[in-house]
Amino acid sequence: MKRQVVFGIDIGGTNIKSGIVDNEGTILHADNTPTDAQAGRDSLIGKLYAIAGRYKELAAAEGWEPRGMGVATAGYVNAREGRIGYATSNLPGWTGVPLRDNMSRETGLPVALVNDAHAFAIGEAWIGTGKPLEGFLCVTLGTGVGGSWVTKHGGTYFGRDGYAGGYGHIVIRHGGQPCNCGLSGCWEQYASVRALMRQAAEAGLDESATGGSAKKLFELAREGHETALGVIDRYAEYVALGMTNLIHILNPESIVVGGAITAQGDFLFDRIRGKVKEQIMPAYDPVRIVAAALGEQAGLAGAAKLAWQAADGR
Repeated sequence: MKRQVVFGIDIGGTNIKSGIVDNEGTILHADNTPTDAQAGRDSLIGKLYAIAGRYKELAAAEGWEPRGMGVATAGYVNAREGRIGYATSNLPGWTGVPLRDNMSRETGLPVALVNDAHAFAIGEAWIGTGKPLEGFLCVTLGTGVGGSWVTKHGGTYFGRDGYAGGYGHIVIRHGGQPCNCGLSGCWEQYASVRALMRQAAEAGLDESATGGSAKKLFELAREGHETALGVIDRYAEYVALGMTNLIHILNPESIVVGGAITAQGDFLFDRIRGKVKEQIMPAYDPVRIVAAALGEQAGLAGAAKLAWQAADGR
């Protein structure tokens, strides 16, 4: 009997993470492709078609049977209608794209479509940090900021249209930094990796000092660079501020944090934990704040999990 697999694709503002996954969550093959979002909608769709085509060829060569595909994407996803309800300029031209039907026609497979932060949470609940937890809050810190709430019984709260989890657009500073959603002072404009690099530049650490790289900024901070340390401390305070709002609303046992920035480990997390402890009301303490186990593969794993459910008619 052929090994059955699904394809998982996670579209971020910077990179597309993709893979082939079996029904136990084993990632058999994985790729990372630059999104090149500014090239526009048609270019991005073409990349997705190419990834799907390569995976069908690889599955055939390995003797695997594709059962379906899951696609996670930045933006607000109307999962019932299979389209992008709204996307900011992180993905230009993405609003309104009927992506589920497009991908299904192209591949001949059943396709599940979901917001990338929900996919991250589903992946972590399936095979990651969230697996042993009764319920948890997910926060993703990347090009943008998003999240998801996983209930005690393992369900993901999507909201009326699937748009729940837009945590990045909680306003934490009235009249603050303009956001590409149209508001000002959104958490995303202070807690995203893009925001971190803007804060570094505002502090005098321009690209000549950091190379435009968050990794380099953290290297400077670890070496004791005073300005870099100040930027990281301030960033941790902004991250904690948004988390504090969510803790007061949802009262989670744990917060599972995803995004490439989690590679900084306790150097960053201890700062965030300390700031959260300072800000939350004592009744809400303690809250565990931990890194996602699956790293950048959490979203594609979650998309794959939904693909299995679609393949099984659930």
